[in-house]
Amino acid sequence: MDISLEVLQSDITRLEVDAVVNAANSSLYGGGGVDGAIHRAAGPELLEECRNIRRNSLPEGLPTGEAVLTSGYNLKARYVIHTVGPVWQGGSAEEEQLLRNAYLNCLKIAREHDAIESIAFPGISTGVYGYPLCEAVEIVSELLKEYRTSYSSPSRISICCYSSMDYQAYLASGIFTI
Repeated sequence: MDISLEVLQSDITRLEVDAVVNAANSSLYGGGGVDGAIHRAAGPELLEECRNIRRNSLPEGLPTGEAVLTSGYNLKARYVIHTVGPVWQGGSAEEEQLLRNAYLNCLKIAREHDAIESIAFPGISTGVYGYPLCEAVEIVSELLKEYRTSYSSPSRISICCYSSMDYQAYLASGIFTI
């Protein structure tokens, strides 16, 4: 089965997919941008589950490039996969590899859960973390092209863009359908 790659302009909290990816901060306690929107839409149970994860297994917080799974609670998505993308520091602090790891670790979690056949990513690190959009799009596009030659799950991978500028950048990569 071939993996479908799509780009859409929407609010990630309203998508009907099995899992949405949260561009989280390392605390997992919510914040601004996508992180805050997902926490608000999912409801207080998400914060409580994140607190339990921190207490029980991640007392120092979620490391950059890693990912963790929670329930989706009040979201249409059954699951949230939280990942911490790199803060842009000019490209000299392993940002590219950390960004790749963030996407790959989310996809690994999705592959390991049979119930996750569709996943939606925001543009990880391209907001307040300052990762240059065009560079991030190139990395993600190449990563997903490589990914689908080795794996068949999840069967639908979406990049969900909030802004028209982000949407156009991903669409211009040529690998996504609409």
